[in-house]
Amino acid sequence: MLQFIKSFRAREDGAITVDWVVLTAAIVGLAIALIALIAAGATDKSTSVGAFLSSQEIVTH
Repeated sequence: MLQFIKSFRAREDGAITVDWVVLTAAIVGLAIALIALIAAGATDKSTSVGAFLSSQEIVTH
């Protein structure tokens, strides 16, 4: 049993998988934060454009 624990601790087969999971989670988290930031800015800008267009008077002849 002690030999099994020592060999289990020495193996590094799963270490790469853990690294990739952490890196992927970080990238996904940053992407979600970036999308939220862009969406908030786009909503503010579209609201101001809509308000500007609504305040314009349409002249017909």
